[in-house]
Parts: sequence; structure tokens; C-alpha cells
Amino acid sequence: MLDTGKIDYATLMAQLQRIEENTRLAAKRVLTISDVAMLTGLSVSYLYKMTSAKQLPFYRPNGKCIFFNREEIEDWMLQNRANTIDEAEQQASKYLLQKGGKL
Repeated sequence: MLDTGKIDYATLMAQLQRIEENTRLAAKRVLTISDVAMLTGLSVSYLYKMTSAKQLPFYRPNGKCIFFNREEIEDWMLQNRANTIDEAEQQASKYLLQKGGKL
């Protein structure tokens, strides 16, 4: 049972607001720059720098506001994957075998 005497109302409301924001963000396909900042953890100013340098895919339908495709942002976030040690060892073994070396 919940002891309401120990609940800080302001903390509870802040948590509920965060849950609501995250739920809304999870349902969106088209994102604003603020949404992308929340999703990636990057600052809005850094995101603007990246769009200015054409390092991040974005859309500008009316020439002013910019929007992002959630799938493209997620794909961008998952690029340049680092290999695990096991994968690197497998690649090294494969390379040695192709060059005629022995393991």
C-alpha cells in the first residue's frame, strides 16, 4: 500500500510529466529539434551545428523550421559500430587464413 504522507507532490508531478513527455516522444515519427535533443542527449545548439554542417539528416518543409525523421536519426545514432573483441579476433583469423598463414 502507498504511504501518501511520504510523497513529495512536486517530485511526483515532475516524474509524471517526464513519463508523459517520453510517451509522446516514443509515438512520434516526425521529430522537432527539441525531440532529437531529448532522444540523443545532445544539446540543441550542437544539433543546429550538425545540421548546418549537413552531418545530420533533416527536413525544412517551409524554409524555417526543421524536422527529423525518427528512423533516420536512429540509423544515424547506430552508425560506425565498434567490433567486439571476439569479432576482431574472428576477422584477424579469417585474414590470416586468406593470406596462407597458420593459426
